[in-house]
Amino acid sequence: MKGTIVNYRSSRHRQKPNHIIIKPEGVTDKEEAGKLVGKPVFWSSPAGKKIAGKVASFHGNSGAVRVIFERGLPGQSVGGKVEIE
Repeated sequence: MKGTIVNYRSSRHRQKPNHIIIKPEGVTDKEEAGKLVGKPVFWSSPAGKKIAGKVASFHGNSGAVRVIFERGLPGQSVGGKVEIE
């Protein structure tokens, strides 16, 4: 399943570069997003390197999920695609 990186998880004063909000394709509510919790996620850089993460929880009511990656993603990843297994 594919997904689109929407943004970093952030608070008022801080941004967490390894916590990413992702909108999976075909998921429209939080019940469907809850079924993705625990699944691995992979982002490929333009150079071909893969960074792995895991779905931690759903985010909001419209089907977005929060993914925690092993290390922070660069700013060029926002708007890019990820692979959810």
